[in-house]
Amino acid sequence: MHSNLKEQLNFHFEFKEWYYRIIDDFKFDCKKDYRARDYLTSILDSKESEWSLEEVIFSFKKSLQEKSQILIFGCGPSLEKTVEYIIKKRGMEIFKNSFNIAADGAAVFLKKKSIPVTAIFTDLDGITKNEFIYPEFLIIHAHGDNIEKIRYFKSCIVQFNNVIGTTQVESNDTVISPGGFTDGDRIFFFLHTILTPINKLFLIGMDFNNVIGKYSKLHINKNQEGSETKKKKLRYAVELIKWIKKKIKNDISFVNSPLKLNNFNNLTVEEFINNYKSSI
Repeated sequence: MHSNLKEQLNFHFEFKEWYYRIIDDFKFDCKKDYRARDYLTSILDSKESEWSLEEVIFSFKKSLQEKSQILIFGCGPSLEKTVEYIIKKRGMEIFKNSFNIAADGAAVFLKKKSIPVTAIFTDLDGITKNEFIYPEFLIIHAHGDNIEKIRYFKSCIVQFNNVIGTTQVESNDTVISPGGFTDGDRIFFFLHTILTPINKLFLIGMDFNNVIGKYSKLHINKNQEGSETKKKKLRYAVELIKWIKKKIKNDISFVNSPLKLNNFNNLTVEEFINNYKSSI
């Protein structure tokens, strides 16, 4: 019934030049990416009639298009102060009236603040099993370095109904390949074909600088300088966001972020609150 949606989200053909560039630059093993895709596929296939990829994608799209405001939360150092300031000034109103997307470990912080999370995009290294009972949707990414994580969360994946699997290599009937590299930039690749003209995107905690937030990984308990590999990943994420933005006509605004990019709006928290109020 909704089978065209799966193909609408697949973007590997357009993205594969970036993929091979990343594989070469980081010396990743693409064979492991295939093994990760196939392992996640086997888990999702085991759900049988209890789960339909097309129905989950349709439900995600419908929920997204019912909200004009999309808030995307990253794990950058600005996440906590920005959210706490919004709550202080406006309470929970903004978060209850928006489609809230968390990039991986940002969901842990949002859960702590009792902020509703519509969707989590994760490769499973920043969340716990507790986050599986919190969102409406989970978009789980399989790559060569997280096969053991997928195995650890296997029972949770089987039990969670509104789950979508993604991969960096070619898609199959069960797992899609929307493009993107990190949890943060992959959100834009996933969304870019299903946004409507009314959707406005606000990015909170999406800093992409050399200091990574404490919610980036479970073992981190404070903001800290990223490793050289992490810094390089974040540089790629920025380049990918700039690239995919050319295909997105919607307004995208960084809120209280040090990152300044052409064709993106940059808002203070006060400007965000005023902008949000005038646009809902």
